[in-house]
Amino acid sequence: MDNSIAVVIPTFNRKHCISRAIESVLSQTLAANEIIVVDDGSSDGTGSFLEEKYPQLRYLSQSNLGVSAARNRGVIESSSKWLAFLDSDDEWLEKKLELQIQRLIENPEYQLIHSEEIWIRNGVRVNQMKKHQKGGGHIFDKCLPLCAISPSSVILSRQLFEEVGGFDEELPACEDYDLWLKICSRYPVLFIEQALIKKYGGHDDQLSRLHWGMDRFRVQAMGNLLQSGNLNPDQITKTRTMLLSKCEILLAGAEKRDNRETVDHYRSMIKKYGE
Repeated sequence: MDNSIAVVIPTFNRKHCISRAIESVLSQTLAANEIIVVDDGSSDGTGSFLEEKYPQLRYLSQSNLGVSAARNRGVIESSSKWLAFLDSDDEWLEKKLELQIQRLIENPEYQLIHSEEIWIRNGVRVNQMKKHQKGGGHIFDKCLPLCAISPSSVILSRQLFEEVGGFDEELPACEDYDLWLKICSRYPVLFIEQALIKKYGGHDDQLSRLHWGMDRFRVQAMGNLLQSGNLNPDQITKTRTMLLSKCEILLAGAEKRDNRETVDHYRSMIKKYGE
């Protein structure tokens, strides 16, 4: 049975922390078949650093096209059956690949598995709020409010990734939210309750800090999904309800800032999906 694994690590100006991510892959009890780092236009010397310190990795460089394009490029350049993503500021625990592949072998009907995670914010471990609680099975409903799966915790099949079209390169952020919606609207997912990754946050270059109003991109993703024709009637209803709720919040914020263009946009969205 082919259980080959490609690890795709997108990075942008993370020379200061990418070794932690790479070392966590090299320390796995089950070795990956491919480790591909896609440098999305770094200017901090990431490329020369990686090529010197980790010659065993496959290093790819591109102009700054965004994390979605970087991940998609890594997938295109890989050949393994299973895909695992690792953000360059995160870290895997050493049995991550072994435990997840074993669970996938035991449950061959599943094409995606994710896990619980440890959150580190500004160097301190923090507890997740209830709204961030992870789970398995048919979780489409749980994916609508916010991102219910962390990219660094996932292994999924190449077949599934290609079926849903990969990461949307038109989304500056919430590209993972978009992908999980597309997948979870069609299939159930496996979940390991054991924490298998450390997810680091609080630093200034996180996408959530670089973009205001992340719900803008979630609304965009839900709109795309509604237009796709791939949802059943119940999913359509729930997606429209969530989209309208987020539009109302974004509209209120735009009115408060007196941003007429944004006000008009969300009023148009509410009219379109509220009828």
